[in-house]
Amino acid sequence: MSLGGEGAVVVKRKGGEMDRSTGNSNLLADGKGKDHHEENWSRQKRYSLVSFRELPDYMKDNEFILNYYRANWPLKEAFLSIFRWHNETLNIWTHLLGFILFVGLTMANLMEVQQVADLLSFITRSFPVSSNSNVSHNPEEFFVGATDQIELKGITTPEMDITPPLTSVTRWPFFVFLSGSMFCLLSSSICHLFSCHSHHLNLLLLRIDYTGITIMIITSFFPPIYYIFQCEPHWHFVYLGGITGMGIFTVVTLLSPALSSGKFRAFRAMLFCSMGFFGIVPAVHSTIVNWSNPRRNITLAYESAMALFYLTGTGFYVSRIPERWKPGRFDLAGHSHQIFHVLVVMGALAHYGATLVFLEWRDRHGC
Repeated sequence: MSLGGEGAVVVKRKGGEMDRSTGNSNLLADGKGKDHHEENWSRQKRYSLVSFRELPDYMKDNEFILNYYRANWPLKEAFLSIFRWHNETLNIWTHLLGFILFVGLTMANLMEVQQVADLLSFITRSFPVSSNSNVSHNPEEFFVGATDQIELKGITTPEMDITPPLTSVTRWPFFVFLSGSMFCLLSSSICHLFSCHSHHLNLLLLRIDYTGITIMIITSFFPPIYYIFQCEPHWHFVYLGGITGMGIFTVVTLLSPALSSGKFRAFRAMLFCSMGFFGIVPAVHSTIVNWSNPRRNITLAYESAMALFYLTGTGFYVSRIPERWKPGRFDLAGHSHQIFHVLVVMGALAHYGATLVFLEWRDRHGC
């Protein structure tokens, strides 16, 4: 009896010990779960979007955009934010999609895929140039639609020159322009994606962004200057040398960290516009030289559209319209910098269309 009682006490004591240990383990588990939950909560809070008032001073650029900012995010979080909705999302994607578009156009021209490469020039042609365009490969269509075929043999108007190109002009100025456009669009997207990481990286990416804009302006001069004055190469040195010198001065000037702040926005725009206005001189010169060129009006239309897009975009960039009128309403979509980005891509596409006209003309008419 006594042995049994002692044994019962021991078992009960052991059971109590087991219960206490189980309780401690549950408490530890609950503590770890709570810590993990608090860690996740604090991490989410740390990488949540903040308001303009909460930003560090170096990120306070547009006081009319009030919310949805990223600030001091790690590179990984900043990279993944490309798939999140914040006030830089459309700034990133407008130029990233533009970069992808110009990569496609570049590859199409390198591979000589005319259906894609002539994306914008198809409206300048009234009739197909290829002999296969009016040929039906369906026997039934040959008999049914034979009366609808257009006879091209008797057409000899000057507006339609279907003679094959006699020469193939060099393409390197064309690809210089495409390369400059791709560099500008990609550097802009990277700047808007990662500038929230730190003050040092912010300054570095802004300088690269300004350099990309300058390079895009410089390289845009290469196709028209080279092809229009191909027979007078001394003008290449005058105009291309002049715009390159202005570009170097602009980049060196904007390397100053102080000029990257928001209060020098108008000054930066003035530098870039001055480079664009330099193009008025060769534009007037080329118009006089090529006054009798049948492609003159088409080229002027494309280049005028380019100038209109760029100048209008610059106006939005400087004025901060429409967010100036309704602060906070355009934080995510529709603010001035996003409109500026879209107009830059449209201006580059207009210049691409003009360059295709230059190439087609020079392929058919040498010096």
